[in-house]
Amino acid sequence: MAALFLKKLTLQTVKTENYCVRRCLGKYISQGPAPTRQSPRPSCLIHVKAFSTEDTQDERTKKKKNETAFSSVGRKINERIIHVLDEQGNDLGHMHRANVIRLMAERDLRLVKRDPSAEPPQYQLLTGAQIHQERLRLREAERATPKPGPTLTKELTFSSNIGQHDLDTKSKQIQQWIEKKYKVQITVKKGKSTDEPEDKMEEMCNQIVQTVSGIATFSSRPQPIKGGKAVMCVLRPLSKKEEAAWRAALGTPRGDALNRGDGKDGASGVLPQ
Repeated sequence: MAALFLKKLTLQTVKTENYCVRRCLGKYISQGPAPTRQSPRPSCLIHVKAFSTEDTQDERTKKKKNETAFSSVGRKINERIIHVLDEQGNDLGHMHRANVIRLMAERDLRLVKRDPSAEPPQYQLLTGAQIHQERLRLREAERATPKPGPTLTKELTFSSNIGQHDLDTKSKQIQQWIEKKYKVQITVKKGKSTDEPEDKMEEMCNQIVQTVSGIATFSSRPQPIKGGKAVMCVLRPLSKKEEAAWRAALGTPRGDALNRGDGKDGASGVLPQ
């Protein structure tokens, strides 16, 4: 009886000691036959800033933009010898960077890059007001420059035996597309008439381009497709230079292309390709 009591007391003591050890050290002691033990729970969390390639890319883009902007380089001149212009644009020749820095301090000027690809690189001394005015000029020039966009193409298909009224309607539609700076792909199919001239489809393409003379010309001249059963051409808007040259040749201001006649006045207005 005493031995049984002593055994229970020993087991209770072991359980109490194990509980105290787990509580003091914060560890869970595996009591099963599994060979691995559970890792201790961390007592605290450490917050760190996550690494992101986007942040690095943004910083590089911002740095590149600042480098290409028209601004003063300060006193940090990487080259030992540079080619210098003064604030009036006069050539001061090649100068040592130490002399340039001294000149900047004496005349209260700033140094900007003009041609970094030259040998040696070309810089210019400018006042703060001159730099400000140049920035404004570059900004206005950037706003005035139209941003290039994708050129869209409209497609139009009809038969060579189309009536004149329907052809005029399609010509007006083509004019509206051209004025919106679209390209127009025209496909003329061969009619069912057996006595139709072989060049009628090509002649219809030329007739259409005459109705929009002064605002459009051929981007791709009429050429047979589908084994000669159709003719396809592409019209494009005139550039500003081409349009001005066309108006100067006629000596008349630009108006509605369809109001100048039906193309039978002898002036085709088609620019040479």
